[in-house]
This record gives sequence, C-alpha cells and structure tokens, in this order.
Amino acid sequence: MTAPLRFGLIGYGAWGRHHAQAIARAPGARLTAIACRTGATAAVARGDFPDAVVHLGYRELLERPDVDAVSIALPIDLHAQVGVAALERGKDVLLEKPMAATAADCDRLIAAARAGGRVLSIGHELRLSAQWGRIKALIDAGDLGEPLYMALALFRFPYRRGADGWRYERARVGSWILEEPVHAFDFALWFFERWGDPTSVLAAGNSKGREEGLYDNFSALIRFPGGRHALITQTLAGFEYHQVMEVVGTEGAVRGWWSGALDRTREPTFGLAVRRRGAPHPEAIPVHRSGELFELEDQLALTVTAFRERRALVSGEEARKRVVMCLEAERSLREGREVAVRL
Repeated sequence: MTAPLRFGLIGYGAWGRHHAQAIARAPGARLTAIACRTGATAAVARGDFPDAVVHLGYRELLERPDVDAVSIALPIDLHAQVGVAALERGKDVLLEKPMAATAADCDRLIAAARAGGRVLSIGHELRLSAQWGRIKALIDAGDLGEPLYMALALFRFPYRRGADGWRYERARVGSWILEEPVHAFDFALWFFERWGDPTSVLAAGNSKGREEGLYDNFSALIRFPGGRHALITQTLAGFEYHQVMEVVGTEGAVRGWWSGALDRTREPTFGLAVRRRGAPHPEAIPVHRSGELFELEDQLALTVTAFRERRALVSGEEARKRVVMCLEAERSLREGREVAVRL
C-alpha cells in the first residue's frame, strides 16, 4: 500500500482549522504537524488533533523529516516568506490564494519551486466546485458555442478581521481586490483561456472612511481578444452571502447562483441552469453540493494525488496572472482610467 502523504499545516486561524479538518479527511493524507503563532491557538490545535505535533512558529515544522508537504493558511503578507522557506527545505506546497501581494513575490515563489524541483500549487479551490467548475466543463464541451460574456456579482457581509485584524491593515492584506475578487479574476481567465489573455481592465471602487485599497464596493470590466469581456462586481457592505455568475456564448448561456447566511455554511441554497447549443429551452443541472468548505475538502483530496504525480492543481504561473490582474485593476482605479494589461 502507498504510504500516506504527511502534511504539515502552517497557520491555525479560522481558515487554517478548516484546512486541518480537510487534510484529516483526505484519503491518503496524514496531518503530522501544525505550526501556530500563539500559545492560545497551539492549545486549541492540540485539543483538536492530539496525534499531531504542534509547534510555535513554522521553522521547526519545516525541519521535520516526517513532513512531505505543507499547507499554508496565513495572512497574505507572509505567503512569499513562508512559501519560499518551505520550498527551499524540500517540501511540496499548497499555498492559499492569493499567491502573494506582488508580482515580484510570485516570481520568488516560482523560482524557489523550480530550483528545488518541488511542486507549488495555489489554492483556487472554487475551480473544483461541482457548481462553478461545471460552467468550465460546459464551455470546454462547446455547449455554449464560443463564450462572449461573463458576469459575476457578489453581495456579502463585511470581511472578517482575521488574527490581530490583519485583513483590515493595508500593509498586510495588500488590497481587498486581492482578497476575494481574485477568485472572480481566476474564473474570467480560466473560462476564456482558449481565446487569449485579457487586454485591459477598467475598475471602479469606493468605501466610507477606509484607506485606499480597502474598497467596500468594487467593480471591474475586463476586455479579452475578439470583443469578449467579463464584468466583476462586489459589495462588502451587504448582508449574508449571495453570488450570481452568468456566461453567455454564441450559441448558449448558463447561470448559477448561491446563497447562504455565511460564506462557510454547509447548508446553502444554490442552482445551475443552462440553455445548450441548439436547445430551445433551459434545463436545470443537478448539483449535489456547493460551498467553499466542500471545495476545500475536494482540493486537499486531489492535492494528495497531484503531489504524488508531481504536478500542481493550479500552477504558480497561472496564479501569478490572477495577482497581476488584481494589481492592474487597482492601478486602473487609482489612476481613474482603463489600463492595458500584459501578462
């Protein structure tokens, strides 16, 4: 029998605890060690996973020979520092999105993975959704003809503050465009990838009493070759969590929606409907489950196989483009104009 892939987890905040549970449930994986920032979170980790060794700080975990791979669930400002350290110590890495706060830090991570022959996979887990991932499958099957338009709208409650309020510190979070719209940029580039990279982005945003970059309300128009375009819009000043995605092609269209009291609920309401090429009426597509907790579990299970096969689910090169798109959207917003994009 194949020996289990031994994981170390770095970061045990709210999302890190979900990572730990997903690793523990993943077939062929074992949660060997956890690195925490404080004694309080270390005590919680020991109570949750008594068979795992718990460290204060990540450096001792990276020196462990019984850790094959690490999952990193830390604030964005630590992604490059900790990710590079893990890669240089011979660990395969699953790194939460966004990959990093700058293109230069993305390049550092990619270079470290290449130099050490390690696998670097970025956690764009929403691609694995039985709901949103199905849209990509419909596009690839030609059921919509050639896609021409994508729209994603998100209406949600304010962001959680994170440990020590890091998500509300510009120097640590980088930008709120990197925090959740990065998923929307990922979908747009993923859906239209066969027809080329984006050519420009025009963004708008505002907020009340927040510093630049922490926009409660944000929208972006992304242009692709051939007149294709995507519209992304979100508000963090709403309530609950409601998302709608639509893709229209030359010969069909698809629409999905998701609603829950919280983004991490296991009991949302959701649906997916498509009008396929040549069909006179839309049809409902059965989706057995949808939500980021389910996608995280699927991601960890698939990561075990991907790491054994020496490949990434989402490569650093792909994820870097998503970071650059967020940064270019922020530049467009700051300069008040549409900006050309070169990925």
